[in-house]
Amino acid sequence: MIRCLAIDDEPLALQQLVTYISKVPYLELAAKCKSALEARSFLEHDMVDAIFCDINMPDLNGMDFVKSLATPPLVVFTTAYSEYAVEGFRVNAVDYLLKPFGLQEFQRSAQRLKERLAPNTPEQTSAAPAEQKGESEADIIFLKTDYRIVKVSIHDIRYVEAMSEYLKVWIEGEAKPIITLLSMKKIEERLPDNFMRIHRSYIVNLTKIQEVNKNRVIMDANTYLPIGDLYKEAFQAYINTKFLGK
Repeated sequence: MIRCLAIDDEPLALQQLVTYISKVPYLELAAKCKSALEARSFLEHDMVDAIFCDINMPDLNGMDFVKSLATPPLVVFTTAYSEYAVEGFRVNAVDYLLKPFGLQEFQRSAQRLKERLAPNTPEQTSAAPAEQKGESEADIIFLKTDYRIVKVSIHDIRYVEAMSEYLKVWIEGEAKPIITLLSMKKIEERLPDNFMRIHRSYIVNLTKIQEVNKNRVIMDANTYLPIGDLYKEAFQAYINTKFLGK
């Protein structure tokens, strides 16, 4: 069981956390606190594995509270203010739930906690390569999806697919894409030089391409992306710089 502390100064939001914790079989509510000061007092004589903590609270906000802990437990921040997301991940938060969020979003965060605490999980084993790569802030973007703001390593993006006003961001090793309300132009401006627009609906990570076959790019056995006429010349110029042969 994962012992949890729920912290929120809003009674209804606090009760929602308590209810959601009760619906996840591997979570156990250790206590509920109406302020960070009350939570700090609790932690002086008891221990928990994780805390679900609001950020915008009087007297002591959740971010400063977590920073003040000598050995903080795992943290999932909950707040209505998306501008806290980047700072939240800088204090190594497991997840960030943007209010109002539902049970499904909460369960995903709970699963992330479980993966962090369980030995030899994919998330733990993947942390070492990220450190070896020397991942910096320049290698990271944040995307809003559903009621969450997720951290994405640019290195892990395979390709981006336009879908009306939304984008599907396909990540290495993930079966489903991150769906976010964003324009192709906006994300194209943020991505580094190893990404190229090959179609009005596709931006690809050039390092993830497995094969180029006529007018399409093959990313894997099941993923074939078209090369648009407007982008064909620039893409072919890139291929020519890498081509070895007659």
